[in-house]
Amino acid sequence: MRKPDRRVLPTIIGVSVVTTLAANGAVLVARGQDGTDPRTRAEHQRFVAASGNTRLSQAAVAPLGKRLEPHILVAAPAALPADVVSKVRGLKGVAGVEVVDAVQAMVSGKRVGVLGVDPSTFRNYTPKPTAQSDALWRNVAAGDVAISFTMGSDGGVQLGSQVPVGGRERQTRLRVGAYATMGIGDVDAVVSRATAQALGVPTSNAMLVSVPERKSGAYLKRIKKMLPARAKAVEVNPEIDYPKAAEKVPAARGQVMTAAQVQTVIRAAYTRLGWPYVWGGESEGEGGYDCSGLMQFAFAKAGISLPRVAADQARAGWVIPYSKARPGDMLIWANDPTAPGYISHIALYIGDGKMIAAPRRGTVVQVQNVYTRNMKGAVRVNPGRAARVAG
Repeated sequence: MRKPDRRVLPTIIGVSVVTTLAANGAVLVARGQDGTDPRTRAEHQRFVAASGNTRLSQAAVAPLGKRLEPHILVAAPAALPADVVSKVRGLKGVAGVEVVDAVQAMVSGKRVGVLGVDPSTFRNYTPKPTAQSDALWRNVAAGDVAISFTMGSDGGVQLGSQVPVGGRERQTRLRVGAYATMGIGDVDAVVSRATAQALGVPTSNAMLVSVPERKSGAYLKRIKKMLPARAKAVEVNPEIDYPKAAEKVPAARGQVMTAAQVQTVIRAAYTRLGWPYVWGGESEGEGGYDCSGLMQFAFAKAGISLPRVAADQARAGWVIPYSKARPGDMLIWANDPTAPGYISHIALYIGDGKMIAAPRRGTVVQVQNVYTRNMKGAVRVNPGRAARVAG
């Protein structure tokens, strides 16, 4: 479910600027002291923070302060000028600015977004379950990497394991201390700033900005004007379009797919039946597909550009009730028990209560009966909007 579509974070070897940013609910889960995976237990809703012990004292990381919602992420190939950071902090209405190190790097064989953070202050910008975990942030401070829930559960990266992290020129093995999605799509790994700098990550080249709710678009425009060349900024939490009950989804030419496009998309998805689920997979070359990679492949055959991750694909049209779904719509779910509301799974509706999906690790692309548990609706794709979201 992870490949870049909006280009923001630099690679660790400084070649280009590549990653996606999107909304993502916090997730926090880790192996219990008996070594079992908590998702296999009856009490799977109760998640702990860390894999093992850190040997660091409580004082190693500051206690949780006032939590702030990050709305804008700025990133550049090199350090952001201090005066630019100061100007952003000084904007009226800005509640907080957190400077971080940011890069695209290889983690356990996958290229993902990585942040180097100060655990004592960055935790205030993460969603509640993650922010509240002292043990998680002590693990990060001690040199562990915290990876996203999807990278762990669907990517097969085990808690407590040692994984290679870095670029082609410089790698080290880090312990996976926790599953913890930080609320920024395609940022699938977090380390301390000391660890990031040892890996060669650019220093202070990114910042999270908290602004008044529902005004992030206006602030984004103002901040972009302040940035130096090659620095970029995106919204962390773009809204999904849920039409009002009395509002009808437009059906004018160009606003929804044509019948021919619908048939092309469905036929393309059928050609991938039996292909393995591969986290981050979106092509034959990767040997399989994940849920959003399958959607991107199928819609591309009809000339429709989709963004890469499910949470962004949900913004490629109008979200309507499943009862109004028709073939060619995408169905979306918030299946992650630790991230309520986050769109973590997507599939293609083909009619008669059936869908084509790449369900999860260990399965193949298949036709399934539609299930409605945790479903958030159906996405009626608008080709033009899809292209704009895909960037």
